[in-house]
Amino acid sequence: MLFSENFRVALRALRANKMRSMLTILGIVIGVATVVSLLAIGEGATADITSQIQSGGSNLLVVSPGKQQKGARFTGQSHQLSYLYYVDYQMLERGLTGNISAVVPIYQSSYTVKFGDDSFNAATVGVLEDYQDVRSFEIAEGRFITDGDNDSQALVAVLGKTVAEELFGVLSPLGKTLSINGVKFQVVGVLEAKGASFGSPDDSILIPLETGYNKLFGETAIFNGKKVVNNIFVSVETTETMDTVSAQIEFMIRRSHSLEPSDELDFYVQSQSDTLETLNSVTQTLTIFLGAIAGISLLVGGIGIMNIMLVSVTERTKEIGLRKAVGATKNQILTQFLIETVTLSLLGGVLGILLGVLMAAVFTVTGLITSVITADSVLMAFSFALMIGIFFGIYPAFRAAELHPMEALRYE
Repeated sequence: MLFSENFRVALRALRANKMRSMLTILGIVIGVATVVSLLAIGEGATADITSQIQSGGSNLLVVSPGKQQKGARFTGQSHQLSYLYYVDYQMLERGLTGNISAVVPIYQSSYTVKFGDDSFNAATVGVLEDYQDVRSFEIAEGRFITDGDNDSQALVAVLGKTVAEELFGVLSPLGKTLSINGVKFQVVGVLEAKGASFGSPDDSILIPLETGYNKLFGETAIFNGKKVVNNIFVSVETTETMDTVSAQIEFMIRRSHSLEPSDELDFYVQSQSDTLETLNSVTQTLTIFLGAIAGISLLVGGIGIMNIMLVSVTERTKEIGLRKAVGATKNQILTQFLIETVTLSLLGGVLGILLGVLMAAVFTVTGLITSVITADSVLMAFSFALMIGIFFGIYPAFRAAELHPMEALRYE
């Protein structure tokens, strides 16, 4: 019997039991749809993370304090066990060599900000003029902090988009005076919204760093008689020199903090690539974990196919005996039943892919997360469905092929 005829016989058998066939492939449909949608969400999350980190500035090295109590990082100076100092920034700014665009320190604390009867708890960040370029911040209204503001310790502030909306609504904040922990500041600028990104300035207020040290931060920004910074940002012109610059930073601060070569570092230097690698590793692990759970649906669907095909072999025992009696070979019987199982799996795979794409599109439209469908994920899901059909179809097909024609014809 030709393959095409075997294929027609298989399709005819499936059409004879449409409802059973559809229920049989349901597990495959759900499994494939879940795999496709989860991989799309994982790819989208990875792309979002990459975009958000890169939007915070290009070729950045971030120097941060290294010794803190568990869970205390960025939550307050009272728990901090090691510090970076303003003099560390000055040393790096003078001493770093090799394609350095800028070296910028920041000090950040959280205060209640008031305008009229409205108040808002916001991170207040002391910055220098170069911070705008280092972090790729865009100005929506007004201007950014300048070196002149720092030199004169001006009481001026640049608001993040969320802070501006919370305090001023649709009104322009420019020229208005607000209170930060009881100190009056005049608003000179508003940043463009960054959205829910890493290091987003939307919930922050930026002020001149020297103004903060002398008029706002107080003793919390002083340790051992030296001004403290939370981070030092180093912008490098080319990616190729980032490792070299990172090694320079480590050597210079180690010497500044009087650390011996065998001493544990009380600071760390992290690059964008390190952050991306860590976060992408987390998203990939979660995607694989969720994909494995989705794979269980495919496994259940495959078991369902095997069960239905075994029932089909039993129901069609006389038909198998008759075909063998008129000359059908074992291979032809085997091929017919394998075609039926593979057809069920592939049909489930196609429907599952369509459903998975639809689910991913729904996530994107609702704004929960941007999904990214890739050819690799679709091909993998389709191939998995095909393998499920072959694997779970082999036993019923062999069982049908091994039936003795005389015993099959006598079967009641």
